[in-house]
Amino acid sequence: MSEPNLTRLAPWVAGVVVAAALVVVIVTTTPWHLIDLPTPNASLDFTTAEIDRQNRFRHELLPWSTTSWVLSVFVPLAIGFSPLGRRLYDALKLRRWYFAVPVLVAALGLLASLITLPTDALAERVTRNYGLSTESWGLWLRDRAVNWVLMSLALIAIALGLIAFAKKWRTWWWAPAAIAAAVLVLGVSFAYPVLVEPRFNDFTSMAPGPQRDEFMQLAAQDGVPVKDVLVADASKRTTALNAYVSGFGSTRRLVVYDTLLNNAPPEQVRLVVAHELGHAAEDDVLHGTLIGAFGAAFSVVLLKLLLGARMSDPRRTALLLALIVAGTTLAAPVQNLVSRRIEARADYHSLQLTKDPKTFIEMQHQLSVTNISGLDPSRWRTWLFATHPTPPERIAMGRAWADKYGTPVPPLVQR
Repeated sequence: MSEPNLTRLAPWVAGVVVAAALVVVIVTTTPWHLIDLPTPNASLDFTTAEIDRQNRFRHELLPWSTTSWVLSVFVPLAIGFSPLGRRLYDALKLRRWYFAVPVLVAALGLLASLITLPTDALAERVTRNYGLSTESWGLWLRDRAVNWVLMSLALIAIALGLIAFAKKWRTWWWAPAAIAAAVLVLGVSFAYPVLVEPRFNDFTSMAPGPQRDEFMQLAAQDGVPVKDVLVADASKRTTALNAYVSGFGSTRRLVVYDTLLNNAPPEQVRLVVAHELGHAAEDDVLHGTLIGAFGAAFSVVLLKLLLGARMSDPRRTALLLALIVAGTTLAAPVQNLVSRRIEARADYHSLQLTKDPKTFIEMQHQLSVTNISGLDPSRWRTWLFATHPTPPERIAMGRAWADKYGTPVPPLVQR
């Protein structure tokens, strides 16, 4: 094969191979079926008042949050896919591209943040009115500023790296760039718990006592090595109850919100921790990171097919950002589908570990009522935003598990 033909065909072949590998990994490692579920029915376990409150909350919140999301997608697309993006770059009048690109990326991020500020503030006001948000307006603005800085740094690194690769290897830039993108995803996921999370919360080791001993014993019973349980000071921002696992390897951490420890019964907290141990036992963070690494590599190959050698032109930085936004938006339904299945497996794991379906159902009810979770979101919202099963779906799993093992749990709402 001649060199021009090889140069032309190589990214197509690489794209097909990486895409196929990504599909195989997702299809073969995602837990598509765990247990046969009854039809979810919120009225079995939520009172009319609880359902009405959730409906009112979402009726007031969603117009503002949806508008913010639409603007956050539309603004970069409108700028990047029009001549305005190149004009903004030229308007900077910076001779060195490696100075101009960071300024443009940060400025476009700031513009998007400012445009969504009013609707975000209105959404925040709704969460305050319902007692879900507790943070001051100063802290709210500070969080937005920190998020803008972190996102800008990440996008600046991506833009500078891609343009630099394209300038050095105008034809084959995509190959080393795809490898670098995959490595970057691995590195960010590994370092996230120690570099990013402390920018928003303070973490302290859970105080010694019976509850901590129970968590450590539960982890040992599950065969999950846990050196410590960290408590996040989430109460300065929210009344929501939560816990999570982040990182992998030496940076893996089990984090519990102080709101959960202070406001939920110990037996329910135990179920939440068992759910998070399920993520750790299955290495879900590492699994998601590897999928993300494949996805990043495929995205770079796709950029090669879309832009070719034009990737070396820094005047197309806004277009690059627009393509990143478009790609992440289009990938969201698949990512969320996989996430919902992974979360369902962690729920199942917690049931297998604790063998306490009654408390599991009570815990899911308590989390949903406190967090004002959506009980029956529309299909398009589920696909675009839902990373977890709905509370009625999670309760249906608990009830199905209880029926399977001969310990039926009656509805929480007696009619």
